[in-house]
Amino acid sequence: MLIYSLMKPEGILRLEPHGPLTEQDFDSVSQDVDEFLEEHPKLHGVMVQAKDFPGWENWAGFSAHMGFVRDHRKQVEQIALVTDSHLAGMAEFVGKHFTHADVRHFPFTEDVKAMQWLHSA
Repeated sequence: MLIYSLMKPEGILRLEPHGPLTEQDFDSVSQDVDEFLEEHPKLHGVMVQAKDFPGWENWAGFSAHMGFVRDHRKQVEQIALVTDSHLAGMAEFVGKHFTHADVRHFPFTEDVKAMQWLHSA
């Protein structure tokens, strides 16, 4: 399950995965992000906050996630990975190669600091 909120005035998308990610999770968030991007040129930031990375429910969930990244990679300025997951370093490295965004990792308890960084865009 992916809980998300789109802070429209700030142009910041907040994603909080709670359990394995599904295809339906990305259908919902994609629709809202696409509607926002019809009226705005970019998302200033995306904050992904999860204590640990929950993985994907199945191949369809993984594929939908990669499709979301592919479709929006040029429209995101900054990505804050707020997690204690041991995969954070790899995600930061991969993110820098597959998006145009500035990608930074923050410990899970530093969500306020991560949000301040996103607001600085």
